[in-house]
Amino acid sequence: MTAIVFAYHSVGVVGLKSLLAAGVDVKLVVTHQDDVNENLWFESVADLAKHHNIKIITPDNPNQADIIEQFKAINPDWIFSFYYRQMLSASILSLAKQGAYNLHGSLLPKYRGRAPVNWAVLKGEIETGVSLHKMVVKADAGDLVAQQAVDILPNDTAHQVFLKLIPAAEILLQQYLPLLLKGQLEATPLDLEKGSYFSGRQPEDGRIDWQQSAWQIHNLIRAVAPPYPPAFFDLQGQRFFILGSDYQQETALHSRSGIYWHEHSFFADCTDGKRFQIQQIQLNNRLLDSSDCHLFDFIL
Repeated sequence: MTAIVFAYHSVGVVGLKSLLAAGVDVKLVVTHQDDVNENLWFESVADLAKHHNIKIITPDNPNQADIIEQFKAINPDWIFSFYYRQMLSASILSLAKQGAYNLHGSLLPKYRGRAPVNWAVLKGEIETGVSLHKMVVKADAGDLVAQQAVDILPNDTAHQVFLKLIPAAEILLQQYLPLLLKGQLEATPLDLEKGSYFSGRQPEDGRIDWQQSAWQIHNLIRAVAPPYPPAFFDLQGQRFFILGSDYQQETALHSRSGIYWHEHSFFADCTDGKRFQIQQIQLNNRLLDSSDCHLFDFIL
């Protein structure tokens, strides 16, 4: 059983480890060059591949003709993609004699596309998970093989949810990968009409709209909390970043919306009459405290 593996991130590490443990002969790992401008908090697929003396390439575009010729020379039984960030063409997918499979970070058909964990948290979902499915040219649209769900608690950040997906991916692959390799799994077509597709997110998408409810604003804050570029708002020519929040369905203390200091913490009263606790506010790389409360009181 030979395979080409497209992988990145900690889930990519889990995927590659699982294939090696199952006895798959990984002939090539295709991964990404690390971006020096990105917060690299996750594990390295390249380091794992080097440890096992597996050939690595990091093409800007894996769908180029000369790169595809390298894939053809391997003549793989399988192709696997684990958190690889580029779409693979039909020319690549057709090379896998036994099939091409992707592990996606949502419960498909929900949250197809980019940043699925961040979007699930932003939308206030109570669960998400990982899905193993056949790869087709359309993003995350191939037949479903297996899923593993995880809970999203009301104050979980996207990062905390992602950390739940790593062991979930390992559990799924340990259970279903041996069956897949033996041809003992049946795939189920996805009903895309019951799902959703989302594109990638940019730092500007973290701008807070103070006309939204406390729950909506809290969801945005936790969806982009560090290590991602955090939620922010501009006030009197300065940009403030909110690094974390806590929502307990508490009633607002004031009739007007605003940020204020109360009982050793910042809070935000919102237009729906609810409030949330602000764990940290940052201005000019400094965390604010009670001495800064004059900056906000009821001026949002």
